[in-house]
Amino acid sequence: MIELRDLEAGDVERLFRWRQEPEVDLWLFDQPPVGFDAHRAWFDAFMADADRVGWIILQDGEPAGFLNLIGVSSEKRRARWAWYIGEASARGRGAGRAAQALGLERAFAELGLQKVWSEIHADNEAALKAQAAAGFRREGYLRRHSLKNGVYRDVVLLAILAEEWAAARGRVLRDLAASGMIRAVS
Repeated sequence: MIELRDLEAGDVERLFRWRQEPEVDLWLFDQPPVGFDAHRAWFDAFMADADRVGWIILQDGEPAGFLNLIGVSSEKRRARWAWYIGEASARGRGAGRAAQALGLERAFAELGLQKVWSEIHADNEAALKAQAAAGFRREGYLRRHSLKNGVYRDVVLLAILAEEWAAARGRVLRDLAASGMIRAVS
């Protein structure tokens, strides 16, 4: 069962550990923090920023990943979306797909956003597939846009609008609930 809970101060060490995982770092745009103090500074700034919201993805009650939105207080009512599954045992089991649906429900129903968008490395097939399953559409392709570890990578821009989520939400949430991935959402 996948659920989301609000990010808490006690999550700082867990996020640092996850961020150091090569399988997580491979898909992120920034270099991992060199040390815990740099990570703590990022975490504290994240927690204090009203423009950001973060959730811990829980799988069967245990922390499995991180999902966040940046730009939630914008008058444009759009926010950038990012997520990862930090626990190796949760990867490839649908946790990301289920967490995205729950996150989109919060983004549109609770936060009142009109658009959620993301940047995904073009070779991250799992994330592209998971976001497509949640209803994201491709909005652009940026060639050699990301530079990390001396390698340029292409980036796909994806987005979903509030009305697109409204049209897809019933099917997506029903399918996830039927598979036992999430609790039924009304």
